[in-house]
Amino acid sequence: MQYFLRKSLAIFFCLATLGFQHVSLHAYVLPGPFLLKLMTQNLGKADRLLVTQKLVLHDDNPNMKADELSETLQFEFPKTFRSDIVSENIQRIRIVSDRIVFTVIDGKISDEPENSYDHYKDLILFRSREVLQERLSNLGVDVKVTSLGRFQGKPVYVLGAQYPDETSPQVWLDKKTFLPLRWIMTSNATQNLEVLYLDWKKLKQIWYPMRIEFFSNGNLLREIHVQDIKVNPSFRADLFDIQQLKSLYPQDAPAETKNGGKEELDEVQKTIDEFKNIYK
Repeated sequence: MQYFLRKSLAIFFCLATLGFQHVSLHAYVLPGPFLLKLMTQNLGKADRLLVTQKLVLHDDNPNMKADELSETLQFEFPKTFRSDIVSENIQRIRIVSDRIVFTVIDGKISDEPENSYDHYKDLILFRSREVLQERLSNLGVDVKVTSLGRFQGKPVYVLGAQYPDETSPQVWLDKKTFLPLRWIMTSNATQNLEVLYLDWKKLKQIWYPMRIEFFSNGNLLREIHVQDIKVNPSFRADLFDIQQLKSLYPQDAPAETKNGGKEELDEVQKTIDEFKNIYK
């Protein structure tokens, strides 16, 4: 009788210990707003950033050669950004200043909005926790939900979902460095856009991913390979002056509806189609 009693007590204490460890594990998951604060702090401090990169576009047909574009990014922290793409087929200027998006395509002002692909830079640009939290919330990430998970063998914090659930928009941060590793921009259960931030490198006091990959349903659609980074370079005073640019370029005609009476494609597929139409 005493043997069974001791055995029962031993089992009880084991279960109690496991239960305590389980509760403790979840109790020590840091809250989302605090994680975003640590992330923006750990990315480092700078006033400006000049990034030269190669943009690689993959075709649906694996036998087709990928297209490559040269792109220059100019960051003015904490929330102003400019992208310049120049190639034989396209010239595009895009400026993001707080909530304003301004685009010039082939010398004409375009009403083209930011799409899902464009948002990858948000985690790098917005060095204000409040601004970044608002942007992520607008894009569907519930920063009040956090959990612990693993990514490529590393422990991570997951903002926006309970690991291993990947059906909702979420951002994954390295548990040690708080740098972003993964952003799942889920539109629905069958179609999603996933961004991976890879090969982080420290330059002076700034961390920056040297390679960024974009996947949809496991297929690599786009890559970014950083070629050069300059910290705190001098920028022209009019670089982000949207009003001056408006006076330099004419307004493009409104884009015609291409789908006719067909049902609208989901957001990611539309983005893919628009992307190909613009850059190819």
